[in-house]
Amino acid sequence: MECWDTIAAYGLRSLGIGERLLPRADFTLCQQFTLIGSGMIWNVYFGVLALCSGFFLATAVAMGKAARNPWLRKPSEWFIFLFRGSPLFIQFFFAYFLFLSLKGAYPFFSPLTSAWAGALVVLILNTAAYSGEIFYGALQSIPKGDIEAADAYGLSGWSRFTRVIWPTMLRLAWPAYTNEAIFLFHATALVFFSGFPALQQKGDALYYANYFADKTFNPFVPYPILAGYFILLTLIVISIFGLINRRLNRHLPQDRRAKLRIRPAIIR
Repeated sequence: MECWDTIAAYGLRSLGIGERLLPRADFTLCQQFTLIGSGMIWNVYFGVLALCSGFFLATAVAMGKAARNPWLRKPSEWFIFLFRGSPLFIQFFFAYFLFLSLKGAYPFFSPLTSAWAGALVVLILNTAAYSGEIFYGALQSIPKGDIEAADAYGLSGWSRFTRVIWPTMLRLAWPAYTNEAIFLFHATALVFFSGFPALQQKGDALYYANYFADKTFNPFVPYPILAGYFILLTLIVISIFGLINRRLNRHLPQDRRAKLRIRPAIIR
């Protein structure tokens, strides 16, 4: 089978499109690049949706933790503590069996027993907790002079938040938030190695890399391919977040603009 035929047969296999049976023998580099790349579709899906949804939840959690009202502050503090204090793999494991238990009593929860919905919920909550703590720290670092200036201009409530507090918070938090985004995309590799099953072998990139490593007894080909895909994905994330960072700091002199310093978290 030519490489173009392999791409046509397996390029969208992780979505259930194309050849149903996986290769069984005579594995080629093209097959490994294609199938692992096909699995990356799920990693991008989980990362993008969790990042977008978790961003707004993290903002709400940070504001809740900074609130004076204990009915808002305490739930936010416990939410952050719970999801930052437990490993992500364990969160996947318990969430799957929780959704499985709820499915028996309430059919409404049936989609959550599948990775595309259930694992996505866990990733949203996890990144919201870490990002919420980042945003909370940025809120505490906002110069008092900025808020006093907003008060002097007569800004209050929602107007002061959207025009002064929120933009300043993002500007201060963005370098650290970029590292959280990178880790989130890396964490998507845990989805199909937790409780959530890969239905009809529609797994992510690590699922296919592990398949080739088991079949060939040689992990030194599929895993470097997987690493290469994630490095490429990381470069894309850094580029996009770098553009946003420059946009957030466009009003500052060049020498005062915050620089992105990427410090990937190896272990949480």
